[in-house]
Amino acid sequence: MNADIVPGHALVTGIEQGIYGVASRADEFSVESEIEQFKGSSFSCPMDMSKLREVARGGGFFSYVAGVASYISEWYHVGGLKLTITKMDLPIKSGLSSSAAICVMVARAFNELYGLKLNTKGIMNIAYLGEQRTPSRCGRLDQACAYGVNPVSMVFDGNELDVDRLTVKKTLYYVFADLMAGKDTVQILADLNRAFPFAHSQEDEHVHEALGSDNEKIIQEAMDYIENGEVEKLGDLMKRAQDLFDEKIAPMSPDQLKSPVLHSVINDEHIKKLTYGVKGVGSQGDGTVQLLARDEETQRKLIDYLTNERKMIAYPLTLRPSKAVTKAVITVAGFGTRMYPVTRGVKKEFCPVVDKDGLVKPAILVLLEELDEVGIEEICLVINREEENYYRDFFMKPLSSAHYDKLPENMKKYEQKIMSIGRKLRFVYQDVQNGFGHAVLQSAEFAGGMPVLLLLGDTIYQSYSDVPCTRQLLDTYEQYGKPMVAVHSVPIEDVSSYGIFSGVWEDNEEKVMNLVAIAEKPTPEYAAEYLTVSGRRDSKACYAAFGAYVIDQSIYDRLQYATDNNITNAKGEVELTDALEYVRDSEGMYAFVPDGESYDIGNAKAYRTTVTSFGKS
Repeated sequence: MNADIVPGHALVTGIEQGIYGVASRADEFSVESEIEQFKGSSFSCPMDMSKLREVARGGGFFSYVAGVASYISEWYHVGGLKLTITKMDLPIKSGLSSSAAICVMVARAFNELYGLKLNTKGIMNIAYLGEQRTPSRCGRLDQACAYGVNPVSMVFDGNELDVDRLTVKKTLYYVFADLMAGKDTVQILADLNRAFPFAHSQEDEHVHEALGSDNEKIIQEAMDYIENGEVEKLGDLMKRAQDLFDEKIAPMSPDQLKSPVLHSVINDEHIKKLTYGVKGVGSQGDGTVQLLARDEETQRKLIDYLTNERKMIAYPLTLRPSKAVTKAVITVAGFGTRMYPVTRGVKKEFCPVVDKDGLVKPAILVLLEELDEVGIEEICLVINREEENYYRDFFMKPLSSAHYDKLPENMKKYEQKIMSIGRKLRFVYQDVQNGFGHAVLQSAEFAGGMPVLLLLGDTIYQSYSDVPCTRQLLDTYEQYGKPMVAVHSVPIEDVSSYGIFSGVWEDNEEKVMNLVAIAEKPTPEYAAEYLTVSGRRDSKACYAAFGAYVIDQSIYDRLQYATDNNITNAKGEVELTDALEYVRDSEGMYAFVPDGESYDIGNAKAYRTTVTSFGKS
């Protein structure tokens, strides 16, 4: 090995085409399909590692599924499964990793059916190791399809692999096309591998530079452009990357990398008018081309031109930002029984705390100030109908001139800030106290089908950094694009007071968890056996709701279904936790651990802690 080689680095995304199927537990491992590509062919084998490995070595489409199943059989004590492929619109043998896609599908099916608690990287790794048992032996990049239509940064250093998701700031309208010409990937890789591990000529040194330090600079620029929404600069960078490839890498495999068809597309004057940038894909050659269109209309024109004029097979690939969260919902309709008797005269959300700026504020104002700071544009308060004037008087009714004139100048400015926050408030009513989930459902019309930040009115947050806890949650949601709940660790003996969230860590920092189970107020014994989360810091941690969520229409839909069908807890209440668990199971969900602490004002013991601890630096 050459320790001086710069780690490999690439940006990869899954595409919109894929392989679809249905899996169920079985005694054997079998795959079947009626779709045209496989003409009714099927495969079955005992769940035996040796027999499956033998099939994997034999090659062919079913070798890939057998390779993954053999690895699962060797390392996990599980049964078999039956996989039925129902649809496939992913092109085969076009450089788009169809073999990796089926490997990921099999690994994911085993994970879901047998509760292997693999995160996305773990699924990707098993798919890779399974494919390595076949004659194909594709590279690590191919399994990035496990992350779906999301760009990721992949760094390779020997056997080590790091994967980080990118946040798309502005929609990217790509087109990729099969050049319908042909390439010999095995020959290309063999030619390039002659330059490694040590350079023996100037040509070898050029390859090391291009795939090492030059590549790292390009990747860092590309990440910046994607995350800052600088699409035109990204297109220019594609051109520079292609020029670098042609200058320093193509000479190593001249027969394959002259790529006359690819370069005819790159130099096509009509295509230039429609694109910001064009380059080859992967090891290049005349296999596949990627084009960054100027907008959605030119994306359609590109596909039409490539299909009808250039006689190629073209597909759209649109990378969109996660829907921006500009609305928040706060549930404050409860009476505050646990804070009686103060709640006879004061809403619990108006109980005072000393903030970090030294001002005594009602807790709800602390929460609303944070939302204002992170850029939330509209805030919906779910209230009892008779309490609306309570909020209007505080946030929308100016002080009398007699009181206002007595304020120092800095407090006069602060009074204007309170009025400004008041202009963001909207009110919906929970006329019947039918549970937290029912309260959330009342804000469905306000959400309008968009994701919203959901907060509890009796919880406030204190960040350990300059970034507010809610901003941390929103930024992470933008990366992952699925419903997300903020969580924090709690002692296992206290779990029966909380909704508990269990899963596997998606990142090395153990901040983002791919959820595998959600349980409302479990017993400590149940939590210890089924809900603890393994990690480097704590191998037996339990995680409860922090008091902040990002929810979307799927959760509102489930809450509506629960309400319509009387799906309630023992008290007859509609639970948010049940809706979260349903959506987690059907569509997936993440949990996030903020760098901060949440403070409860909903009961006397917690409020005492909040009063003594909140606001201190």
